[in-house]
Amino acid sequence: MPAGLGRVTGVTDAARTPALTPDEIEAIRARVAELMPQVRADLEALVRIPSVSASSFDQSQVARSADAVAELLRAEGLEVEVVTEGGRPAVIGHVDGPEGAPTVTLYAHHDVQPPGDEADWHTAPFEPTERDGRLYGRGAADDKAGVMAHIAALRAHSGNLPVGLTIFVEGEEESGSPSLETILERHGDRLAADAIVIADSTNWAVGAPALTTTLRGGLRAVVTVRTLDHSVHSGMYGGAAVDAVTALVRLLASLHDDDGSVAVAGLDVGEAADLDYDEARFREESGLLDGVELIGTGSILSRLWTKPSITTIGIDATSIDKASNTLAASAAAKISVRLAPTQDPAAAFELVKAHLESHAPWGAEVEVALEESGPGFAAQADGPLYDEARASFADAWGVDPVDIGVGGSIPFIASFVERFPDAAIIVTGVEDPDTRAHGANESLHLGEFENVCVAEAVFLARVGALHG
Repeated sequence: MPAGLGRVTGVTDAARTPALTPDEIEAIRARVAELMPQVRADLEALVRIPSVSASSFDQSQVARSADAVAELLRAEGLEVEVVTEGGRPAVIGHVDGPEGAPTVTLYAHHDVQPPGDEADWHTAPFEPTERDGRLYGRGAADDKAGVMAHIAALRAHSGNLPVGLTIFVEGEEESGSPSLETILERHGDRLAADAIVIADSTNWAVGAPALTTTLRGGLRAVVTVRTLDHSVHSGMYGGAAVDAVTALVRLLASLHDDDGSVAVAGLDVGEAADLDYDEARFREESGLLDGVELIGTGSILSRLWTKPSITTIGIDATSIDKASNTLAASAAAKISVRLAPTQDPAAAFELVKAHLESHAPWGAEVEVALEESGPGFAAQADGPLYDEARASFADAWGVDPVDIGVGGSIPFIASFVERFPDAAIIVTGVEDPDTRAHGANESLHLGEFENVCVAEAVFLARVGALHG
């Protein structure tokens, strides 16, 4: 089992690191508090830009968002370039630190998910609105708050930066980062650092910080089923000929056992940490309806972090309002498969494909096409830079952080690990269980956001003090 997989680590050792005095930490906290009104104003301005990177949306807004981020960085004295390598624009900014000081790269992304049905939002998705200590809006948390946490940390050390600093703000993370490999190939030397902080994850709970040490991998595939060479009258042929929708439904049902566990043989399975997480908390955070049972076996966190899951996320079939009495000749579904952090996604796709082909109902034709895949992440989460990161979280929150897994996927992290094998990859984030990233009414807990900004500013100071 890779280091960090399912492990819980406090900061007992890191808390003894004499990198900063309590007075220095308190001075950073006070400086960040002073900066927060402007940081929030700049965040709200970014949220008002509908920078959805999905190709069906206005891509000039993504360019507008990149320009806005670039101007924020230039205002802090960074050398800034907006780079476009066949995809959406990314922003790279850099400022030198003291002679011989360590270097830190801070990652976030400025593109966002589509808002979905605006009727599901309590307020307009691109008009940031505060309610009960939370700021609502698409991208308010994921991940424009990550962008502004980096800028807040930079501002906290304005004129006296303790490290060399690069800020890299991607513009297509929500679309699978298709041009990131090219960016790393052509600009990777500018992003190299001793530590790379990726602010695109979550905390354990409000008031409980966390470092993300494992992420599931994932793949998406389109499954097409054909049973006829053309659609025919259901009264004339129904009862002997099967329609493609029924065959598709039966095929999709084969992906799970009766208890809801993934039925595809050969996929990696892991065990998560034994953290205090019960069914009541899961039901509250997920919104699972009363009476609906949990699926799968084993601990809930293992089901969420280290075991595979398969979800049907879309179906192409005749809509109800356009339905006629016909046997459909073909139907298709898109499935999303989350993979254990250790799983090779190419091997996983072959296993899923083989399962679907071998379970074709009634001899139906089945075609499985891979749309996208990405590996998981399991950090070797030890060493002095990880110690300083954990200590920084303890400084900001007043409680020790835990190491957590996340069931979602951030495939580009594997690209960073491969391109920068000697860097400490530190995955943090501004989200919490109530954030609803990607969904309607996405929000940012403003108190937690300030703690994130403090933690990052303290981390830069701690890393610089190591050099000193």
